[in-house]
Amino acid sequence: MSDILKVAMPKGRIYKKASKLFREAGLDIPVDVDDTRKLVIEVPEAGMEFIMAKPVDVPTYVEYGVADIGIVGKDVLLEENRDVYELLNLGIAQCRMSVIGLPDWAPGIQQRVATKYPRIASQYFREQGQQVEVIKLNGSIELAPLIGLADRIVDLVETGQTLRENGLVEMTGILDITSRLIANRVSYRMKNARIQALCDALQQVIPASNEVSAGIFRG
Repeated sequence: MSDILKVAMPKGRIYKKASKLFREAGLDIPVDVDDTRKLVIEVPEAGMEFIMAKPVDVPTYVEYGVADIGIVGKDVLLEENRDVYELLNLGIAQCRMSVIGLPDWAPGIQQRVATKYPRIASQYFREQGQQVEVIKLNGSIELAPLIGLADRIVDLVETGQTLRENGLVEMTGILDITSRLIANRVSYRMKNARIQALCDALQQVIPASNEVSAGIFRG
């Protein structure tokens, strides 16, 4: 097995925050990769290779072993339910998952909820004892209650600006979201020294309160 540590990571906001964290931990990681179209970026000075992936695909790449480790939001981790180790709460890319709707919403006979996260939403409402029809959408979730497709939505909220601009309000918080470091189970055994050294270095630069939390409705 190669000594190179293969890391699956999304471009954009998460990469910028994660790479900053890696540099603070003493790793020589490129500052920005958004200006390149390369999907695989070798960083020999750090002994790493970055696989630039869509966030939703990161747990899949890690589970199947094409990446040894990955960085992914807790929302994706819960929704995809892949067989990987969750190693660290990195405390970056913070937001929250909430139930959202119009201010005058009231329970009706038929309740429909639109979301990118049908697994999380279904489990949440089931645990609340609410019977709802969950509709999966891939984009512009805020549109659903405005045009009558759904009564409420379940989505991520960072600043709430988009909700306010569309006359929507947060009703209930479901869970706090941050990015997590995950590992392939075989890689964790075969490259344990490398992965554990990375975890130890990262733990020195992330807040002590960011501990791994099991269970669906805790951050």
